[in-house]
Amino acid sequence: MSNTAPESRVPRGVRGGAGAWLRRAGGAAGQGRVGVRVFFVGGLISYRALFGWLSPWVFIPSLLVAPVFQILLFVYIGRSAALESDEFYVIGNGLQYASIPCVFAMTNIIAGERFQQTLGSILITPAPRLPLFVGRALPVVLNGFFVAAFGLVVGGLIVGIDVPASAYGPLALVTAVSALSCTGLGLLSAGLGLIVRETAVLSNVIFGILLVCTGANVPLDALPGWLSTAAQGLPFTHGIEAARLLADGAAFGEVARLVGSEGLIGIVYATAGYLLIRVLELHSRKHATLERA
Repeated sequence: MSNTAPESRVPRGVRGGAGAWLRRAGGAAGQGRVGVRVFFVGGLISYRALFGWLSPWVFIPSLLVAPVFQILLFVYIGRSAALESDEFYVIGNGLQYASIPCVFAMTNIIAGERFQQTLGSILITPAPRLPLFVGRALPVVLNGFFVAAFGLVVGGLIVGIDVPASAYGPLALVTAVSALSCTGLGLLSAGLGLIVRETAVLSNVIFGILLVCTGANVPLDALPGWLSTAAQGLPFTHGIEAARLLADGAAFGEVARLVGSEGLIGIVYATAGYLLIRVLELHSRKHATLERA
């Protein structure tokens, strides 16, 4: 009589022996490596495809010179009307201009794939969807951070605002979190871009809303009550407030809640955008509507 237990009586996790367990573990590790590669390499390639054809003579005026002139415009309007300080407008517009690379680029990176009729080729791949779409946001966040930081530094130097050296590090963190938050909104805009014909109009509308309603140029208490309340759910609202307090000498602990709120808003928008893209992907498979708006 054999002493080997029937296969049906062997615990499921033990069946196949150590070799099978190692194969399953290796498969999971392989999937993890694929996800990481798709996240970083796929995002970088997609970003290069979007901006790689631009020469510095296009990139510099659009994303470096333009924010400085926007800052100067509102600074001198504020001086002429005796409204707010130069610091108010430098910080507000410096951070808010990150919406140009964050919203426009994030929208075009995904919705532009449909316009170029390459989205279908991407979606038939077995690549995991979360790193496939969210990984494209990382270069956008870094670009948005760079544009906002450049505007803050150059605009501040031109008009001569005084920011304590102890605030440099916290301001950099607030700028990064604000860029992340706005990129989350850009991902939601990208999802909407899969069901509308023209994303440039949508992105410009979003830019205008962020310019007016986040406290960048108009104090929130000067807005109508309902609009001021709605602004609490927009990117930049809490980040701009935190940056102004830091520039006035506040400690980071005093603005940590504002920074956390800014990051949470970005996560909510990014989650909504990712879910919208997944729903539209499934809908397009069922109704063959991927290339149709």
